[in-house]
Amino acid sequence: MNKKKIINDPVYGFITFQSELIFDIISHRYFQRLRHIKQLGLTDYVYPAALHTRFQHALGAMHLMGKALDILRNKGVEISAAEYEASQLAILLHDIGHGPFSHALEDSLLHNIGHESLSYLFMDKLNADFGGALDLTLRIFRNSYPRSFFHELISSQLDIDRLDYLKRDSFFTGVQEGNVGVDRILAMLNVTGDNLVVEHKGIYSIEDFLNARRVMYWQVYLHKTTVSAERMLVNLIRRAQVLARAGEQLAASDALKSFLKKETTLNDFRENPETLDTFGQLDDNDIWGAIKSWKDHSDQILSLLAEMMIQRHLFRIRLGAEPIRKNQVTEIRNGVMKHYKLLGSEVSYLFSHGTVSNEAYAEGKEINIIMSNGEVIDIAQASDLPHIKALSKIVKKNYLCWPKNVSL
Repeated sequence: MNKKKIINDPVYGFITFQSELIFDIISHRYFQRLRHIKQLGLTDYVYPAALHTRFQHALGAMHLMGKALDILRNKGVEISAAEYEASQLAILLHDIGHGPFSHALEDSLLHNIGHESLSYLFMDKLNADFGGALDLTLRIFRNSYPRSFFHELISSQLDIDRLDYLKRDSFFTGVQEGNVGVDRILAMLNVTGDNLVVEHKGIYSIEDFLNARRVMYWQVYLHKTTVSAERMLVNLIRRAQVLARAGEQLAASDALKSFLKKETTLNDFRENPETLDTFGQLDDNDIWGAIKSWKDHSDQILSLLAEMMIQRHLFRIRLGAEPIRKNQVTEIRNGVMKHYKLLGSEVSYLFSHGTVSNEAYAEGKEINIIMSNGEVIDIAQASDLPHIKALSKIVKKNYLCWPKNVSL
């Protein structure tokens, strides 16, 4: 079989596979599952064209990794064929542990199990299936390979993952402020002491990158309507879990049922290979298929939330810097309880409150700039813009959401 395929990507143009192993990994069912998991979850409720997938993002990141490594090679950085392939595989598989609706259900469908941990377990399983061909990939992914810049390209403040998702998400949402100068940033990358640095001529591009990330978080990823929709989905899954664990019959795929009926820990994934394989069958379609059935369920809360999700009758939301007062929560709680005639133990499914936060630039994980005299300093010190330091502050916003037909 010809495994040197070409994919036409709307963001970068032609993407090619550099090895047969990469083709085989992409063809594997674990990776193909990413075709059916949207990159931005429920964001298409706000930006209708945001229907791109984790599959597309992974291919784009692999493409950018190749461009970055070619640039570093041209600058005299020695990169072997094995390191090149392993780095592309590491970024290709960095998101393979994402489940349906990605971050939205990370703390409900699974409890406190980050997708990074599952990505590593999937990669370890693939490594076994391919006879140890991913040994170096795993070392780079977990940062146990001595040449640290390979891991920094995969996971850092200025990694290939962020470069692709900002570029791609900006493209599909139409939010132009997030359109980062990827080619310019890649052209300015270099390596010193086995660590990734940016040449001083690229300072302004990094400033634009940090600003774009801040804008995309508040305008796209943490848009108030998206927050509302995600909280509704979380409440819906929570309700389904309570019913399933009480013995209620729920229409769902076998894979989804297994995660509704019992809480699954990271040890379950590590100790029972079937758990990982079952999770590897889950995608957005399992959730939507279940929701379409649940809208006709006899449970008032489950059917109501399912119908609201399908019809896009989303919770009203207040999102801002002001703290949510206790009397506001009490007022909404009582209003929801009265309107829907619910018990006190049931009302929490029909409203939600909490905090969302974003840190555009995390101190302690610097983007290092190499100056013309060879000195390596943090972007916050290299930039002449004072607000770069301000971007390191965690910005928090509080939200309170409830059904629009509940009057207060």
